[in-house]
Amino acid sequence: MKKSEKTNVMRLFDKNHITYESHFYTDTGAVSGPEVAAALNENPEQVFKTLVTVGKTGQHYVFVVPVNKELDLKKAADAVSEKKIEMIKAKELLPLTGYVHGGCSPVGMKKLFPTVIDTSSAQQNTIMVSGGKIGCQVEVSLQELKKVIPFQLAELTT
Repeated sequence: MKKSEKTNVMRLFDKNHITYESHFYTDTGAVSGPEVAAALNENPEQVFKTLVTVGKTGQHYVFVVPVNKELDLKKAADAVSEKKIEMIKAKELLPLTGYVHGGCSPVGMKKLFPTVIDTSSAQQNTIMVSGGKIGCQVEVSLQELKKVIPFQLAELTT
């Protein structure tokens, strides 16, 4: 992917005058979150992954957690007042969000789902989330991110 190529996430940020920085990591073979953080030479506590879930009620939720941590499904369910939460199946991701596995961003999904970001994000000046494509991350402050997606903070990891 060329650095000049804009993703939907970047176009949405530009349209809303959001201050962000894009980072690219092509040809590294990085797939997992920690590999992406290493490819970008960034602290894994600043690089976040986007996880899409479904609650017992059938409502979908988006959780954003550091790449070096795991989502605690019980804490996630508590955060959104659900009895139970489970990860959606990989094949459901693209039709539901418009994103592929490894390139899923909390910004610019087909539909706006309730979004919860791990409280550890508040300790960072900026966080990195997927730019909407494998090989691209965007770095943004929580204050700027709040301008394009409503979210709450909660403790989500084990």
